[in-house]
Amino acid sequence: MLDQKSNEVAVEDFYMALRLLVRRIRARTPPELQEFSWTQNAVLVRLEKNGPATSADLARAEGVRPQSMSTALGLLEKKGLVERKAHPTDGRQINIKLTARGITLRRNSKEATQAWLSRAIAELGRQEQITLFKAGELFKRMAERS
Repeated sequence: MLDQKSNEVAVEDFYMALRLLVRRIRARTPPELQEFSWTQNAVLVRLEKNGPATSADLARAEGVRPQSMSTALGLLEKKGLVERKAHPTDGRQINIKLTARGITLRRNSKEATQAWLSRAIAELGRQEQITLFKAGELFKRMAERS
């Protein structure tokens, strides 16, 4: 067990390592996506992964206020990456879905990010890779608790 001071240093080092990794990954995204906020990028990923969703569903999933989600979606729509369509079963609701341009941009971004990350992971030893993937499971669990 680490003492309080060592724990603070370890947490700070961990935080800085995560920030650096995120910056490196973000640098591999297409320039068109680099201008978007975390929320906007998360919406594109979520729509690609899960399909159409309402603005309220997206706001809940991303943990942001509906007004903030509306603002984020407005810019994505203005850039031609998402579009609004009538909900298939509830005429009172509007679904947000990726446009063809949004799908292409997401695919290019995902390919670039995964290629870089795969190369970086391949440079690690086998045991380091196993440790990293186990840590990824912990990261996910931590994020899901918040």
